[in-house]
Amino acid sequence: MVFKGLKALYINCTLKKSGQLSHTEGLLQVSMNIMKSEGVEVDYLRLVDYTIPVGVQPDMTKEGEDQDDWPEIYTKIMDADILIIGTPIWLGERSSIASKLIERLYAMSGKTNDKGQYIYYGKVGGCVITGNEDGIKHCAMGILYALQHLGYCIPPQADCGWIGEVGPGPSYLDKESKGEHNDFTNRNTTFMTYNLLHMAAMLKEKNGFPLYGNSKKEWDKGNRWKFNNPEYR
Repeated sequence: MVFKGLKALYINCTLKKSGQLSHTEGLLQVSMNIMKSEGVEVDYLRLVDYTIPVGVQPDMTKEGEDQDDWPEIYTKIMDADILIIGTPIWLGERSSIASKLIERLYAMSGKTNDKGQYIYYGKVGGCVITGNEDGIKHCAMGILYALQHLGYCIPPQADCGWIGEVGPGPSYLDKESKGEHNDFTNRNTTFMTYNLLHMAAMLKEKNGFPLYGNSKKEWDKGNRWKFNNPEYR
């Protein structure tokens, strides 16, 4: 398989700004290293480093906010073939930063691409979860549902995670946790990464998701006959 030419964006939704230790970043790094070894262009950021107001509009400065860095983040998202959301678990849920990211992604979902499909069609999504309490599958379920609802393609095994013992204790990057050597986590992280790559490569080869039957542009024009016309395929 050749994955060169693909671009992946990892967004860490930790509550900690850059310079502070993020255990979620530790597990994200495993996936990023695989991508880089396959020649994929990888970009990474912590959303908390940016000024991102809450809201579901493309630019919240037009809604009264003094600053909104979301348009800069959105440019990075649209430049990437693959989006991986990383989040810690808090009270069994994804972080508030992850929820904010999904809300701002939703703000752009009414836009369309050159084919008239919704803007995230043809892109691939996955997620990475870490924590010291139960909730990996619960968090992944919500994140992956949101991404597919917005138009992202979700391949098999599109999530991975690591959790320690319930309650206070060592986290993923702490030596005593042995998290970096957990075979189950490393296997799932590897499978997730390659499944994201396979799907992104297939979509890139086909110039995105097929147009037949899902063009908002044609629907709005009233050309609904095209949705079941063999010639339109």
